[in-house]
Amino acid sequence: MKKLLILAVLGLVGCAAPKAQTAMAIYDFGALRLPGEPAFSGETLATRLGASLLIPEVAAPIWLDSTAIQYRLAYHDLARVYAYGANRWAATPASLLGQRIRNRIAMINDGGVVNVTEGTRTDYTLRLELEEFTQVFDTTERSRAVVKFRASLIDPRTRLLMSQRNFGAEQSTPAANAPGAVHALTDASDKAIGDLIAWLVELTEGKKRAFTQG
Repeated sequence: MKKLLILAVLGLVGCAAPKAQTAMAIYDFGALRLPGEPAFSGETLATRLGASLLIPEVAAPIWLDSTAIQYRLAYHDLARVYAYGANRWAATPASLLGQRIRNRIAMINDGGVVNVTEGTRTDYTLRLELEEFTQVFDTTERSRAVVKFRASLIDPRTRLLMSQRNFGAEQSTPAANAPGAVHALTDASDKAIGDLIAWLVELTEGKKRAFTQG
């Protein structure tokens, strides 16, 4: 009887023991490279922004408000979104993109970049809305990264919209898997951010010239 009791206890312990799980791979955008390097095509050390910017948190649709690395199967159903099970972003795509944008602009901005919590008065407010941040499989072996966001430049004194533009970039993935998606989504984000910076420089410099001439 004692032997049977011991076996029963051991059986219960075995059932309660946690099963081995596959380690979760966590990704972010990696280290920020300096302007002028190949990743930042069209942006050089001579590119400067002379206006202070308030950049609030990037807005995103509910389906993107998670740390999942998401993908679509264009050859099957482009409207359906899937997520990798053993791979995650370190933060939501909106958070990662927002931090990347702040860092990139701060590197070339003589006026400074602040967020909402600092309560500092700035020349402009830059509002960003993330619309797409996915890996798209055109076939089972070929995929691309798609990044899309909307930028609105606002005068904080009048709260009037000065200008608004949609930005987007695509980048082929080096591999049709989660690491390939991370690599391509980072590169696509950097391309779109480069276009955003060029737009900001053009807008703010244009207004500065108009003010000086007036």
